[in-house]
Amino acid sequence: MEKIFTTSNEIKSEIINLSAILNLPKGTEAFVSDIHGEYDEFAHILRNGSGNTRQKISELFTGRLTADSQKKLAFLIYYPSEILKQTKESMPDEASLSQWYIDTFNELIEMLRYTSSKYTRSKVRKAIKDDFVYITEELLYADSNDNAKYKYYYEVMDSIVRLGMADSFIISTCHTIQRLVVDHLHIIGDVYDRGPHPDYIIDHLMKRWGSLDFQWGNHDILWIGSAAGSKLCMANLIRISARYNNLRLLTNYGIGLSDLREFAEKNYKPLDSFKPKSDTGAKIPDDDACYDNCVQQAIAIMQFKLEGQAIQRNPEFQMSGRMLLDKLSPDRKTVEIDGKKYPVIDGCFQLVDPDDPYKLTDEEEKILIDLSQQFIDAPKLRYHMAYMMNNGSMYLKYNGNLLLHGCVPVDEEGKMLSWTVDGKTYAGKSLFDFFEKVLKEGFQKPSLVDCKKSDIIWYLWTGKMSPLFGKLAMTTFERYFVEDTQTHHEVKNPYYSLRKEEWFADELLKEFGLDPENGHIINGHTPVKLGHSPIMANRKIFVIDGGMSKPYHKTTGIGGYTLLSNSYGFQLVTHEPFTTRKKAIADMTDVVSTKRVIEQSVKRTTVGDTDIGASLKKQIEQLTARLEAIDKNQTIRV
Repeated sequence: MEKIFTTSNEIKSEIINLSAILNLPKGTEAFVSDIHGEYDEFAHILRNGSGNTRQKISELFTGRLTADSQKKLAFLIYYPSEILKQTKESMPDEASLSQWYIDTFNELIEMLRYTSSKYTRSKVRKAIKDDFVYITEELLYADSNDNAKYKYYYEVMDSIVRLGMADSFIISTCHTIQRLVVDHLHIIGDVYDRGPHPDYIIDHLMKRWGSLDFQWGNHDILWIGSAAGSKLCMANLIRISARYNNLRLLTNYGIGLSDLREFAEKNYKPLDSFKPKSDTGAKIPDDDACYDNCVQQAIAIMQFKLEGQAIQRNPEFQMSGRMLLDKLSPDRKTVEIDGKKYPVIDGCFQLVDPDDPYKLTDEEEKILIDLSQQFIDAPKLRYHMAYMMNNGSMYLKYNGNLLLHGCVPVDEEGKMLSWTVDGKTYAGKSLFDFFEKVLKEGFQKPSLVDCKKSDIIWYLWTGKMSPLFGKLAMTTFERYFVEDTQTHHEVKNPYYSLRKEEWFADELLKEFGLDPENGHIINGHTPVKLGHSPIMANRKIFVIDGGMSKPYHKTTGIGGYTLLSNSYGFQLVTHEPFTTRKKAIADMTDVVSTKRVIEQSVKRTTVGDTDIGASLKKQIEQLTARLEAIDKNQTIRV
C-alpha cells in the first residue's frame, strides 16, 4: 500500500525506521526441493524449520532443560494439537495440568522471544494470530525479572488458564514460532509428482506461510500446462497418476474420469507392463489395479499420438526419434529404434491406425477435449496453479545466489547450447526467460486449440533443450514396450558432470549476472546417491533434492537434503527417511540427522547486505531527496 507523507517529521521517522532495519541480522532462508507430493514429510520439515527449531531450543535451554524435555518442547512446537492431547491425557489432576500450562507458557514465550529477536515488532505482530496479539505482546516484551511487573505477568498467564484459553494460546504461539524460525522459503521445484497430496502442500503454504518463492520443476510444468490447456501435458499427467495409483488426486481437483475409465475398460485389458506401482509397498486393491492398468494404456496411446502430431508441427524440436508408432512392424510384434529392431512386449496398439498412426480416433478426440476443458475450468486447480505462477519463476536470483530446478543446457565443453524458435535464438539466461514468457502467456490465456505455446510448454517436460528436463530424450515408449533395458537409458546433459568444476560454476553465475566470488548455484531435480556429495564446484553448487519420494531412499540411503542460509552462513541439513506422521508424533522421532556448516561469514550478514536491504536503501534515498519538497508544501508519495 502506498504511503503518503505530508510533513518532514513523517519522512524522517520513516528514514529512521528503514535505517534501523538495515542493521538487523539477515533472516534465515530455507531451501527445499523435490517434494513430489509427500505432504506429511514436507510439513514436518516446515514445522521443524529444517532442524532450525531444535537448534534454537538447544542454544536456549541446554543446562536448563534435559535432552528429553527439549525434545518434548520441540514436538509441542511442531505438533501442538496432538502433543497437547497426549499431555492432557497423561496428567494426574487439574493442578498438575495448570502448572504444566504455566511452565509451558514461559518456555514458549522465551522461545518466541529468542526466535523473534532479529525482526521488527511490526513483523512479529503480523506472525501472531489476531486473537492473541495483545496477550502475546504483553508477555513477549515484559520483563519477568521486574518485581513490579511480576504479579501482572503471572496474572496474565493464570487468566489464560482460568478462562479456558490455554490450548488455543499454546497452538497459536507454536504456529508463530514455526513462522519465525524460517524467514523465507525457497521451493526449488517439483511440488507435484507421484506422491499423494501436493494439493495439501499448496493449501498448507497458502494458509500458513508468508514469504516464499517457487522455481518450477518438470513435474510442476505438467500441472501448470494442463491448466493452460495442453493436452500433451495432461496426457502425461494422467498416465503418471495411473502409473502410481494416484488418480484420486485428479478427483480431489474435481476432474471427472468416468468417460475415460469406461473407454479404457472397453478397449484394453490389463497387461504386465502397465501394472500400477505402490510407493509405500501396500497392495493395490484388484479393482484399482485393473482400473489404473487400463487407463494407463489408453492415455499412453493417446499421448504417443499427440506427441507425433506436435513433433511434426515443430521440426525445430528435433524430436523425430521419439515418433515410434510408425516404426512398428505390420504385425505389431517388433519396433525399429535408431535403426535396430526390437521385440515388442505387451503391445496395446489396437486403436493405432497403420495407415495414419498419429491420428486420434473420434472417441479419443472427444475424451481429450472433455478432460482438457475440465482441467481449464477446475476452480481449485486453477487457484493452486495461479499461486505457483504468481510466486514462481524458471529461475531466481536471490541475495547473490542462482536458484534453478534442473540445469542450464550446455555442450561437453560447457558452452551454452542455443535453440532457434520462430527465427529467434536463445541460450543460457535468455532461454530461461523465453520459456518463462511462453509459460506465463499460455497460463493466462488457456486454450483447447493445439498451438505453438502449448507445444513449447510440453517441450519443457521432455525436450532436450528444456532446463527442467536436462536429458537427450525421454524413453517412455521403450520402458513400456521394449525389454532391452539399453533402450531405457536417458542420456543427461553435460551440465550434470560439469557442475563439479569451479570454473563452470563461475561461468554460469556470470551468465546470469551474479558475482562468481560470492554467489552460489542451488539445484534440485537429481537425487544425490549414497556416497556422493551434494556440495560441488568448490562449494559453489549445492544439490538439495529433498529425497522425499520414498522410492529414492534406496538410491540415496537417506531422506534427502535441505539447505539453510542465515546471518552466519550456509548449513546443509541431512534428513533421515520419514516414516509416517503418526509414528513421528508417537515416538517423537525427528527427520534431521546432521547439520553441516558449509560456509561461514567472516562478519554476520545484515538485512543491509541482502536484496531487501538494497530495496530499503533505495527507498531511503528517495525519501531523503524529497525532504526538501515539504518546504514547498507538496504532498509526498513514496
